[in-house]
Amino acid sequence: METLATSETSLETSPELERLVALRTQALQADLDRANRRFENAPCGHLMLDGALRLMDINQTLLEWLGYQRDELLDPSINLTTLVDSAWYQLMQPRLEAIGQSDSVESMELDLIRKDGSRFQALLTCTAVKDAEGQFLYSHSSVVDISERKNTEQRVAAHDGFLQTITDRIPVELAYFDKDLNCRFANRAHAARYGRQPEDMAGENLSNLVDADKLPEILPFVAEALSGQNQTFESEYLGTDGRRSYFEVHYIPDQRKGDIEGIFIELHDISESRRTEEFVLEANRDLEERVRERSAELFQSEQRYRLMVDAIQDHCIYFVDEHGAVTEWTESAQRLHGHSRQQMLGRPYQNLLAIGNAGEDEVDPEQVLRLAKAHGQWETRGWRLRDDGSRFWAHTVLTALRNEGGELQGLSAITRDMTAAKSLEDVMNDLNKELEKRVAERTQQLVAANKDLDVFSHMVSHDLRAPLRHISSFVTLLQEQLGESSDRLTLQYLNSTAKASRRMSYMIEGLLEYARLGRVTLDSQPVPLAPLLDGVIAHLKMENPDRQIEWVIEEDLPVVRGDAMLLAQAWGNLLNNSVKYTRTREAGRIEVGWKVNPVGGRTFFVRDNGVGFDLEKAHNLFVMFQRQHHSMDFDGTGTGLALSQRIVERHGGRIWAETAPDEGCTFYFTLPFEGTEPELEFPASSMAELAY
Repeated sequence: METLATSETSLETSPELERLVALRTQALQADLDRANRRFENAPCGHLMLDGALRLMDINQTLLEWLGYQRDELLDPSINLTTLVDSAWYQLMQPRLEAIGQSDSVESMELDLIRKDGSRFQALLTCTAVKDAEGQFLYSHSSVVDISERKNTEQRVAAHDGFLQTITDRIPVELAYFDKDLNCRFANRAHAARYGRQPEDMAGENLSNLVDADKLPEILPFVAEALSGQNQTFESEYLGTDGRRSYFEVHYIPDQRKGDIEGIFIELHDISESRRTEEFVLEANRDLEERVRERSAELFQSEQRYRLMVDAIQDHCIYFVDEHGAVTEWTESAQRLHGHSRQQMLGRPYQNLLAIGNAGEDEVDPEQVLRLAKAHGQWETRGWRLRDDGSRFWAHTVLTALRNEGGELQGLSAITRDMTAAKSLEDVMNDLNKELEKRVAERTQQLVAANKDLDVFSHMVSHDLRAPLRHISSFVTLLQEQLGESSDRLTLQYLNSTAKASRRMSYMIEGLLEYARLGRVTLDSQPVPLAPLLDGVIAHLKMENPDRQIEWVIEEDLPVVRGDAMLLAQAWGNLLNNSVKYTRTREAGRIEVGWKVNPVGGRTFFVRDNGVGFDLEKAHNLFVMFQRQHHSMDFDGTGTGLALSQRIVERHGGRIWAETAPDEGCTFYFTLPFEGTEPELEFPASSMAELAY
């Protein structure tokens, strides 16, 4: 016991041991301080949670992100709900509570709430800390701010969506396959080739997309593209409808830093151009065959054609530079103008123009050059000079000659001797003036005759009405006198006479109206057709209350220019005609519509599902008193269409019909439009044809 006590006393009083313990304590404290500094100033956030999800510790980095002081969060009454909202807390709670059994949980993304209420996106990774016996002490969680990464992902997603939208709108089929031939991108057109959506293409291998019989054809091109060589070839595709399509295919390597990462695939539909080429090829073959058939005949008649060519010497061609100086003078130019090559080379072509054209040329020579260079070609007519001083009337076409780069190389001038045509034109002008004078005189005579005819029709109609009234009156008196007489035959005769009298009265009224339309002055004004038709249709519905008719009227009827009363009468006649001839249908249908007339104005139509008629036999469809059906089947006098035609023609339009027996009838007519007509666009080829 004394020995042990002596030993303990020596250890306690050993200065060396005390020094070693002090050094070890200082080293441990330094390590602890360094660990605390690393913990507090780590680039990511750290926090410790107990089993109740209360904050046990938090480093300075996370405090600065959140905007809190340490003592504000390290309060036993505060748990994780201070930093996340209830929705995130409900998602996190079961995971964090289960960490004691699993030691760690899968990282999760969540929104952390700062002290000022703002949020930032973070990645939370939790690990369990246990004692030596494996008992859970607390969970250690690291927090990484992923706001910038999330913003970047959103921008990339938006950019990818924008790129997808753009590529979906182009007609070219686009796709990208990596070096393992797995699809990474496809636009809508390319995905539709395989009956899929673009998002369904991602990850699909090329071998699963292309038909097995097509793979041996394209794989050599794919191999070349993956070796860094651009590939272009044509491919034929048989659609599900049995129609063949042709595509120009491009395989473009995706080369990055010397390595091939994949290939871009472009497919251009060249079906139309291929069909055009085949059509042209077939046409050329046909032309060559015809040329061969005619070669023998042409050879036999060569002398005759040569004589004919020598006799026709009214054309020539020569060339000038951009300033109008002659650069090449051909034999045809020398033959037509008489000037030699030496006389004209380098001289301005204006020397060939006669002085004092008296405005015959469209523009002056300098402007002709300017217009030809600007428009590519320009024509001019006027008197030209020959070497002997004589002149001839010519038609000259100046054409700008440009190379592939668009640079002007000069101009060609093709001149034709039109002296004989000019003389004939002058004679024709004189004859036309005389003819126009005679036409004007004849027109005046016809106008006077038409006026006399209208006056005659008016007078005759009025004169016929008086005896007709007498006939009608006496028939009425006889009917009243006979009363309920047993002489049925007499009553039948009187009824037929009364009916014929009324029919003739209606015909005279129609004739008077027809004559009046030739004399009446149009009260032209803007007429909105929608309310006008509403009134006409309402009147027809009142007159036919028992009829079942479906009225289909376009809602955007335009405003036309004309006489509202006359237009209402024309519309009423046409619609009444449709109501009458749909009487045999259980359910009548009458349509009213319109469209733009390409030559000006508007074209309207009235279509019904009535009995129709044979249009080939209706030669006098718009003639007064002409009918296509018997009066015993459909009543009427045959004046409505004639009156409608006259009203339409008085408005500068025309009217026609399309029909067939038992297939309904459609009447079309044109009316002037109230407003400025839109300018019609014609293709360049059409404008070129009009210019000639």
